[in-house]
Amino acid sequence: MPPLLFRSTNGQSPAVNLRGAFHAGLAPDRGLYLPEKFPQMPPDEIAAFATLPYPEIAFRVLSKFTEGIISDNDLAAMCRDAYDFPIPLEQIHDRIFLMRLDQGPTASFKDFAAQMMARMFGHFLRDDGQQVTILTATSGDTGSAVAHAFHGVPGVRVIVLFPLAEVSVSQRKLMTTLTGNVRIVAIDGKFDDCQAMVKRAFADQELKHIPLSSANSINIGRLLPQSVYYFYAASRLAKSGEPMVFSIPSGNFGDAMGAVVARQMGLPVKKLVVPVNDNDAFPRFLASGVYEKVVPSRNSVSNAMNVGHPSNLARLVANYGGQMDETGKIHRQPDLAAMRRDLFSSSVSDDRTRAALKEFWDKYQLLLEPHGAVAWQGFLDWQAVEPPGDAPAVIVETANPAKFPEEIQKMMKWEPDIPPQMEAALKSPEDFDRMGADYEKFKAYLIQKHAM
Repeated sequence: MPPLLFRSTNGQSPAVNLRGAFHAGLAPDRGLYLPEKFPQMPPDEIAAFATLPYPEIAFRVLSKFTEGIISDNDLAAMCRDAYDFPIPLEQIHDRIFLMRLDQGPTASFKDFAAQMMARMFGHFLRDDGQQVTILTATSGDTGSAVAHAFHGVPGVRVIVLFPLAEVSVSQRKLMTTLTGNVRIVAIDGKFDDCQAMVKRAFADQELKHIPLSSANSINIGRLLPQSVYYFYAASRLAKSGEPMVFSIPSGNFGDAMGAVVARQMGLPVKKLVVPVNDNDAFPRFLASGVYEKVVPSRNSVSNAMNVGHPSNLARLVANYGGQMDETGKIHRQPDLAAMRRDLFSSSVSDDRTRAALKEFWDKYQLLLEPHGAVAWQGFLDWQAVEPPGDAPAVIVETANPAKFPEEIQKMMKWEPDIPPQMEAALKSPEDFDRMGADYEKFKAYLIQKHAM
């Protein structure tokens, strides 16, 4: 059976296999790769997940995409190696649960994708005898997850850009305390500036001599591993064939697209709730059909979601038959009626985020952080307009509360326990570069680093 092919959302680039999509990150026409067709998981195969550990579920899902590219034995070993941490599912009440994706090496859901991506990249580079520079922009957790996952991987150099004023101390130090093949660059600007510089570098013909790839969610390699934990949650919480509700805090919409991938593969899903913070481009688009970017992006307490123009909307629009280019221009409208049937989105202000965090603790004695609080409030917003019935629901918590001690202290009057891996980073010296949001200076920086 020939390997699965991936096509660009802009429709102007040739189809490539998984290895090609991994290496390129962004398609040559600046579009994002999506599978030509989604492989299907039959109901009985999904039902069998109920008795399987997470690494085995990951293998069975990801093998649908890696057939003919990575051997089953190699993929199974990668899954066992990558996923050696728990995925707690804590009951909130009745059939509503909190899924904590914060138990990995950098206490963030980004670890699920980054750990697998690093192993796949390492596998491809060993096979090809190549080297690559992973170029990534981060609004909070991606950078540290990518830096840790690729730290010390032979043949890989990592360069991460982050907005200096918009990440927490722990988020920053989980990146800036790494050395070796990892360089961190603080940008005096917004996340959208960082993301725009990364995208421009990929399209710059004068940088073609530098083999660049991405570990942002523009890379399809980020989305595929993020589909797995939706299968896992359903296997533990739903009856066979029973549709789930997921509430996913959304910034660049990579995590939400992981859920879309799972649903397209056959996972029964009743509703995807995708709340945002004050960067409300998507809920406005869903309501009106008119897309307007938030420029500049708004700085909110849920900082990893400070994205004025989410890259993955191009994939989401394509999934519903439309076409959106990298600038946010819609060339073909998606099926808005279907999107509204499948998705719900609301904008959760900082005041509502903080109130939700406090009320959740007072009522359930479970601690959220700002992104999880957005997920909870978004779920309540959906409940207010659409009775959920008795479908099992999962609120997705994307980061450890200890990453936001100032906010927790402000709301709760005490600070959360710090995971050991974060405590070590907070005590370590930092080393990072700094520049303005100037693409030409960044381009010169890339050329200089490549020559070293």
